[in-house]
Amino acid sequence: MAPASTVRQWTTAFDGFDGLRLSEAPMPAPGPGEVLVEIYAVSLNYRDGEVIRGEYNHHRSINQGDALVPCSDMCGVITQVGEGVQSLKVGDRVLSTFLPDHLTGQVTEKELSKGLGLPVSGVLATYRVFPESALVKAPGYMNDQEACTLPIAGVTAWMSLNGMRPMGQSGGEGEYVVLQGTGGVSIAGLQLAKASGSKVIITSSSDAKLEQAKKLGADFTINYRTTPNWEEDVMKITNNRGADIILETGGSQTLRKSLNCVAFGGLIDCIGYTSGKTDDPEDRMNANVLILRRNVTLKGIINGPKDRFEDMVAFYEKHQIHPVVNRVFSFEEAKQAFKYLSSGQHFGKVVIQVKQ
Repeated sequence: MAPASTVRQWTTAFDGFDGLRLSEAPMPAPGPGEVLVEIYAVSLNYRDGEVIRGEYNHHRSINQGDALVPCSDMCGVITQVGEGVQSLKVGDRVLSTFLPDHLTGQVTEKELSKGLGLPVSGVLATYRVFPESALVKAPGYMNDQEACTLPIAGVTAWMSLNGMRPMGQSGGEGEYVVLQGTGGVSIAGLQLAKASGSKVIITSSSDAKLEQAKKLGADFTINYRTTPNWEEDVMKITNNRGADIILETGGSQTLRKSLNCVAFGGLIDCIGYTSGKTDDPEDRMNANVLILRRNVTLKGIINGPKDRFEDMVAFYEKHQIHPVVNRVFSFEEAKQAFKYLSSGQHFGKVVIQVKQ
């Protein structure tokens, strides 16, 4: 088969899923220090849906422009290398990093200004050029669909559990971890926490999803629809001690509950806001009081640096963890894939198979 001469790509003008456009562009060539990757699989994140709807506007440093290729998470194979590339070669299977310039340490506005899928065009395409430094080798035992889920869901969960620990260390023994919902980050967190020896408490509005979580090793499950005061159950489960780590993905309707059931000296990782970005004005207590009350660390998590990503991959390989892929769509079904993700029906990750 002759090599492709053009790139097929989806673009968004930030006007919703139905506004996504499939088009062709010239095949790029890698420059010095760059590689050309044929993209095999792309996983979708909550952030991608916000970008496409024009709602990802809470980072002041990000200017969305007029249009771009969405998505940040891919697994692919290098087909061409530019001059000076040393650590990668043609045929290597690689993963993208969400913030290509974030190699180590604390993220800053500089790294955020180069984020894939906004403000820089992303990976929902058949080919893309990447800097050599912006890629991580994929775990050999995972298939493409599993591996492409790691850049955001895997790294975010890993940093939530271990980002406060020294590099190369993962905790878990004797810790209670609370996970909200059964989306990509929470299920990655479940798998990583269980492999570390933690006790896991997970919430969902679906008993069927909670049963799936039990099969993955969840120790305790709470349906937050039938048990709206789920924080009280967390306190009972932990003998009134509270959870050591909480992956806070709900936002406005869940943060107060998390603060009510975290252990003294515990960690709440603020990851998302699926229940809203603004508080209820009738149920508001000063954050100083809520955090001081149990000597809590409240930490925002924006993914993690490349060195931590590689640290996480080594952990996955050691424990042979297979990420949970809920549903796979074809490249042509991108609109349907985003609508499915937005519906909240998924358990784990939604993936688009780019290369058939």
